[in-house]
Amino acid sequence: MAGQFEKSLSRLEEIIGIVESGETGLEDAMELYKEGIALSKACGELLDRYENEISVLVKQSDDTFSLKPFAGARPEAL
Repeated sequence: MAGQFEKSLSRLEEIIGIVESGETGLEDAMELYKEGIALSKACGELLDRYENEISVLVKQSDDTFSLKPFAGARPEAL
């Protein structure tokens, strides 16, 4: 069963297809746009939350390892 992120992303892709097709009126397009913005925000918030749960294992210069928060950074930057 798809999670909330996958459902939101799927709906967002559907909205993009509908709007790009040009087969909708201006009022409907605006409603879809508003829904798309809300879905995009929700997906971003979910990604941020998941990102905060991820840690990166980083090898130190003394050959030991430590865990660092992921925070969107590449391991080389930590």
